[in-house]
Amino acid sequence: MPLRHQSPYIRVALPDDEEELSLLDRSTWSTLHAVSPQPRPPYPPFFDERHAPGDHLVAELDRRIVGYVRLGFPTPLASNAHVRQIQGLAVADEARGRGVGRALIRAAVEEARRRGARRLTLRVLGHNTAARKLYESEGFVVEGVQPEEFFLGGEYVDDVLMGRSL
Repeated sequence: MPLRHQSPYIRVALPDDEEELSLLDRSTWSTLHAVSPQPRPPYPPFFDERHAPGDHLVAELDRRIVGYVRLGFPTPLASNAHVRQIQGLAVADEARGRGVGRALIRAAVEEARRRGARRLTLRVLGHNTAARKLYESEGFVVEGVQPEEFFLGGEYVDDVLMGRSL
């Protein structure tokens, strides 16, 4: 069923979203953005002790989850508790090009501010040009590059560190 052209509804994830988010995560897996191997059964839980439902914002179109963004702390240190990090972003294939990713990034910025953060950071693979352009258009700048940090799909790929003030 095609999705209507409308703005996505963004909300905090609920425990009941686990199955739908797990399926979305598996269906969007790609070496374009994933550094871990492709998930295989038995699948680990989407939510765990480090990533609770409240750490995720989900995007809905036509009452279906079509994307999520995961916010977390970059380290457990109190000295950088003022920083939040985007630790995952996924958009369903059928929802691409409809502003879902942009809406999730904007919601993550607002949520990080609401939680008292002064900075928001992320890591993106160097060959993920579309994601990098989207982040740049939302105010993120490259703050560092780890050359050839990962070997994915038969090639060495840079890890690009990006951030922005809030």
